[in-house]
Amino acid sequence: MNSGDNGFMLVCAALVMVMTPGLAFFYGGLVRRKNVVNTMMACAGVMGITMVMWVICGYSLVFGGNTGGIIGNFSNLFLNGLHFNQVSSYAPTLSCITFVVFQMMFAVITPALLTGSVAGRMNFKALMLFIALWSLLVYYPMAHMVWGQDGLLMKLGSVDFAGGNVVHISSGVSGLVLAILLGRRRNVEQGLYQVHNIPFVFLGASLLWFGWFGFNAGSALAANGLAAHAFLTTTLSSAAALVSWMVIDVIKEGKPTLVGASTGLVVGLVGITPGAGFVPVWASLIIGLLVSPICYFTMGFLKGKLKIDDALDAFGCHGIGGIWGGIATGLFAQSSINGTARWNGLVYGDFHLLGAQLLGILVTIGVAVTGSLISYGITKAVTPIRVEPRDELIGQDMSQHNENAYPSFNGMD
Repeated sequence: MNSGDNGFMLVCAALVMVMTPGLAFFYGGLVRRKNVVNTMMACAGVMGITMVMWVICGYSLVFGGNTGGIIGNFSNLFLNGLHFNQVSSYAPTLSCITFVVFQMMFAVITPALLTGSVAGRMNFKALMLFIALWSLLVYYPMAHMVWGQDGLLMKLGSVDFAGGNVVHISSGVSGLVLAILLGRRRNVEQGLYQVHNIPFVFLGASLLWFGWFGFNAGSALAANGLAAHAFLTTTLSSAAALVSWMVIDVIKEGKPTLVGASTGLVVGLVGITPGAGFVPVWASLIIGLLVSPICYFTMGFLKGKLKIDDALDAFGCHGIGGIWGGIATGLFAQSSINGTARWNGLVYGDFHLLGAQLLGILVTIGVAVTGSLISYGITKAVTPIRVEPRDELIGQDMSQHNENAYPSFNGMD
């Protein structure tokens, strides 16, 4: 056990924890005034539920042994058998409890991401029940298959450094499924929809960027050169995506926007996540430059052509960005950077890794769709999924929480 590695990883865990409040500000700034409390409360509720679940059964089902390469077992329920002076079997220089708390924060941020797809119309109680079920049926199996002992996708050679499949594709696809099942927000196209608090959006995006260094660099599981490499690729991809989104704004709208720049830096982070510890630095620049136009035009297609109300673009940002990142890892990864990758990427003449990446993406989509449909069906049988028309009209802050983010505001919403 190494005290330096433990200290580094505990700081990284704290950074990842900050990402969920950051997401609350990012999402909260994007919605209408009447829904900001509800939108931020969704992230707060997720934090409580998923942390408790992680200690009770989540860690055990992800990292406690192996059952068919799909899920763990119940050997570590309530962290049974784990002690702070015990070395983790997944990271030989870390306390097993350090590994537990670091991975806990991934289990928190992932379901929080999908709440953006259903903003403004989903019953809060139903959302919390859905998140609990979704964690059991989607997140825990996916995390085990990618990172757990003898996980299916790991054995097939698919790689995911910090959660392209586990975090972003799973949450983005599930958000899309929920958005389709719930239907569009009432009157969503009537009048001009305006982002209610742009400073909130940038504050949230900045906190996400800050926390993402723990997310990606911490996935090296040690204070070493690979962590520094992941830190740099993360920085460059996000910065490049921010610039390319500004360019798109100028071409399409004539002026750059802070909301656009904030969105760009986030999709740049998403795009590099699966390959941060596998691709060379120059490749992270390409990944970042391309992820913004890929996500931008996908969002336009979903909302403009398909009329799918992915309210805060959870699928457009995280689903599409994660898919691009997984493919890009199959294109640019080098086993000399990280030996976990069995093969080099396609640009070096080997197609095996790209094939494994595509298979991993398809499996992730399948698990996310199936688990989301089951979670939705169970939730619907227990409680109403969507708020009443009147509650949606007056806003979910008052109807769901009896709170008002701006009690002194008397203007039109």
